[in-house]
Amino acid sequence: MRSPTRIPAPQSSHPHIGSPGVHYRNPYEELAELADPYDPDDPLGLGLTSDDDDDADLGGRRDKPAASGSVDDGEQWSPPNHRRSSRRRRGRFRAVPRTAKALIGLVVLALLLVLGDRCAVMYAERKAEQELQKKLNLATAPNVTIHGFPFLTQVLGKDLQQVDIAVPDVAADRVSLAEVRAQAQDIRIVGDLPSSFRGATVGRMKGDVLLSFEDLSRELGASQVRFRALGPSSVRADGKLPVAGQQVSLHAQAHIRRQGDRGISTSVTDMRLDIPGIATYRPGPEPRAGLYLHKKAATQISEDSEKAQALLSIPSVAEKLGVSPVEAGQALNDERKLDEITGAPRFVPALLAVNLVQAANDHPQLARKLGIDPTVAAALARLKVPELTNKLELSFQLPEKAKGIRLANIGVSPEGIRADLTGAGLNFGKTR
Repeated sequence: MRSPTRIPAPQSSHPHIGSPGVHYRNPYEELAELADPYDPDDPLGLGLTSDDDDDADLGGRRDKPAASGSVDDGEQWSPPNHRRSSRRRRGRFRAVPRTAKALIGLVVLALLLVLGDRCAVMYAERKAEQELQKKLNLATAPNVTIHGFPFLTQVLGKDLQQVDIAVPDVAADRVSLAEVRAQAQDIRIVGDLPSSFRGATVGRMKGDVLLSFEDLSRELGASQVRFRALGPSSVRADGKLPVAGQQVSLHAQAHIRRQGDRGISTSVTDMRLDIPGIATYRPGPEPRAGLYLHKKAATQISEDSEKAQALLSIPSVAEKLGVSPVEAGQALNDERKLDEITGAPRFVPALLAVNLVQAANDHPQLARKLGIDPTVAAALARLKVPELTNKLELSFQLPEKAKGIRLANIGVSPEGIRADLTGAGLNFGKTR
């Protein structure tokens, strides 16, 4: 076996280490001598210098390299002095020309005056809305818009150029008006705004009243009857009406008329109630009132032997059809005679003219053969014209406190019943 080679111990530079006369060196010291000398400004040995360092201290200055052979004096960091920048800003503002400063001041002052003027307008509009709601006893506060600029000069002169007023809902007997719009001009204020306002005098006023079909359908027709324009002064009403547990179709016309200078009313005419596909009931006095078959139903009866014989079996009905009792008796037993009577050109027109109210009430079986429910027929006969027309009629009067206002040019538009408002020399509140 080979014996290990003895490696002589390194000699240290210190005489007290190792044997007498033998000097040993630390191997880490030899490695340290091979490395580059430590530079506190470049601890990682990347070769950077203070000139390559982009970092600056918090004061905004760079560390300067110490002079050769000198030692860092240990200067402590101090916070930046921001007073210098503020002095610079004040200095820049002093450099702005006086003309520009004056212009900026005027602009700021003008903005403040405009803001104050608009605030005063909003306050005055709100007070006017409250006063109008109280004076005219309105359920909803109106919307008041004061025109003209500046407003404060108008207040000082106690003369407003124009004020627009919109009232969304005004009581109109059984319905509510959709909107009342008015434009007042040349308004003279009595008292001082806003503290001691007593009233106003309106030189001229114009506007319009709209009674919308939407409101009529919702409130008057109870969502079962729809209203629409029929002509320049007429309204058409179509919908459903419950009669004896069944729904019958309702059709009517309402004509618009003026009540004096301050009111609107309607008169309902040409009302009829339809049993779909069978008959129409017209309320009111004879000769138009009664229960009459539709043309299609009358044609079907003329072609149906059983139904035709049921009609001819009732002497009063046969007489109204122009069929003698002898011919009626023959038709009940002879198909040829029946075809001769029902095939005649005059049979269907004559059948359309027969009022079946009494026949349906006296002969329920006949009514059922014709497709008419006798209970519905009896209920229709009991309906009175005032009860029906009351469901569709309406009226409107301007509020009593709105004196001096008149209605003009009443008519029907696609939106509803519309009328113009006019007035002059109107007084609101205390004007004396």
